[in-house]
Amino acid sequence: MQNLERLISLDVFRGITIASMVLVNNPGTWSAVYEPLKHAEWHGVTPTDYIFPFFLFIVGVAITLSLGKKIEAVGVSRKIYLKIFKRAALIFLLGLFLAAYPFYDFAQGGWIDLSKLRIMGVLQRIAVCYLIASLIFIHTNWQWQALIAAALCLIYWFLMTFIPVPGCVETSIDDKACNLAAYLDRLILGENHLWRQSRVYDPEGLLSTIPAISTTLAGVLTGHWIRKKEIGNYEKVAGIFFFGVLLSAIGYFWGFFFPLNKSLWTSSYAVYTAGLALCFLGFCYYLVEVKSSVWWTKPFVIFGVNPLILFVGSGLMAKTLLLIKVEGADGKPVSLQKWIFDNFFLPFAEPINASLLYAVSFIVFWLFLMWLLYRKGIYIKV
Repeated sequence: MQNLERLISLDVFRGITIASMVLVNNPGTWSAVYEPLKHAEWHGVTPTDYIFPFFLFIVGVAITLSLGKKIEAVGVSRKIYLKIFKRAALIFLLGLFLAAYPFYDFAQGGWIDLSKLRIMGVLQRIAVCYLIASLIFIHTNWQWQALIAAALCLIYWFLMTFIPVPGCVETSIDDKACNLAAYLDRLILGENHLWRQSRVYDPEGLLSTIPAISTTLAGVLTGHWIRKKEIGNYEKVAGIFFFGVLLSAIGYFWGFFFPLNKSLWTSSYAVYTAGLALCFLGFCYYLVEVKSSVWWTKPFVIFGVNPLILFVGSGLMAKTLLLIKVEGADGKPVSLQKWIFDNFFLPFAEPINASLLYAVSFIVFWLFLMWLLYRKGIYIKV
């Protein structure tokens, strides 16, 4: 019987997901990227748009596996609450730390302007979803968790479809500015605290976190299924695939009426990607836990047991490479990242392939760093 608190197939899934996230975030140049490695411009999905919901789904599974065992042993204690709130707070603060880094504006010659700091982000959304999903998990059974997940998706659909936006002639999710989620982000967070590439909406905004919580709860429910002791592994895999296909189909067809959209985390997108995450986990579970096929898993396990340090560390490294200036071929200063790309990758391939090769090299470099931690048994958690 596998150790459910340290499920290897979940580590593999997590490792694949976080490695993919780092890969798509670090091309050699954003002007030459293969379409599957870019987010959809607005409506629609690409493989890149699966990554974040997959990670939130994994967070949900881990909630059930880790907290479930503790609650069975000692019940819901003050210590568990403190652990949940502490972890959520630290993850949120790490997100703000990444947004603020390097703290000093070298171009303007002064400290960064906190009045323009982005408040929400990837880690911040993970923190909020983890906190709320954890509290729901410890206070409800799986039936209520399923109802809450469905209700959140339906409530978000209703709000985004039928509630008018002040100042807009027509409210529509086809419009990046005139939809309720974007309006509330501007109203509550302020335009200066939104995603800087837009300033009219935030892809990790406030209202769109509601269906993202449903994504996390889908993982929580999957964790319940995996923890069932009275059913065998084949039945677990069959159930995972059944609900994966079912949710994918429901989300896909819902998308004809409420379009799949990662930036708004539409309810159809939440359901569709939860189904795909189930199928992907089922595939990993079948290979690793049922068939004991582990020869290919080591790189992903290495990433999967230290996901936070990989995400934060790679983000800091990417920003630092852009900050350091060196002399370019024309004698003008360029970032160290561009200098490395121009001198070590661009001469040997077309720009789009050189850009991909840079991204692959970036993640391989981090695989080496993560391997150093792994071989020493160092797992950095919050």
